[in-house]
Order: sequence, then structure tokens, then C-alpha cells
Amino acid sequence: MQGGALWGSLFFVFMSFAALSTVIAVFENILNFAMDLWGWSRRKAVIVNGILLFLLSLPCVLGFNLWSGWHPLGGTSTIQDLEDFLVTQNLLPLGSLLYLLFCTSRYGWGWDAFVKEADAGKGVRFPKWARFYVTYILPLIVVFIFIMGYWQKFFG
Repeated sequence: MQGGALWGSLFFVFMSFAALSTVIAVFENILNFAMDLWGWSRRKAVIVNGILLFLLSLPCVLGFNLWSGWHPLGGTSTIQDLEDFLVTQNLLPLGSLLYLLFCTSRYGWGWDAFVKEADAGKGVRFPKWARFYVTYILPLIVVFIFIMGYWQKFFG
């Protein structure tokens, strides 16, 4: 390909810009959360969350060098395997379950407020028939996924 090195270099430069803009967008949500919830200035939110980001990134950074001999889940597991387990087997299903319960329970947001928000604006409306499914069936599916994740990890 003519100019392949140039086009390949540009591809990775543009991918770097895309990744950086995504990180900035995600970090901006975290900063706004801290500023809204605790009334912090942007400067304080950036400093506190920057320190937290640095500290929480250390296991991933050290996982293949200083901590490479530590096998937290036994066998040949690494710290990245532990982080993957914590996120995929715990945080994601339990977060989904809490979200479902919050949206459908009268102790949370409530079904009527959830449907009102979901139906705001133009477009397809949230189906009325889905209440039973979202309130009872979907939480059971999430609990099943959570249990099967542990079953597969420790018995499979």
C-alpha cells in the first residue's frame, strides 16, 4: 500500500485521540458526581479523584512485575484475574440487580417514576406488559447469572 507507514501511524494517532476523549468523558462524569454530591470545587474533585485513580490503578500496574508471584485465586492466576473476577462476577450482576430493584420497588424510584422517565420524549414507549417481567423475572435471571458465575469459577 502506498504510504502504508503514514496511514498506519495516522490510524494509531487517531485511535489515541479517540481513547483520550473517552477517558475525559468518563472522568468528567466522576468529577461532576463529586462536585454535585459533596459540593467540592473542580480543583478539589480533580485532585481527590486523581489520587484515587492512581491508587486504584496500582494493582494493574504492579500485577506483571512486583506482584507477579502473587496468585490471589490460586494456580497461575494474576492480580488482573482477581480484578476481572471482582468486576464481572460481582459488580456487574449485583449492580444490575440493584438497578432493577431501585427502578421497580416502591422503596426506590418506583415503577411509575421509572416508566415516566423512560417514556419522556419522542419515540417508542416502554411496554406496559413488561412490568411483571422487569419486576420479577429479570431479577431472577440476574441472580441466576450471579450464582452461575461463582459456580463456574469454583466448581467448573
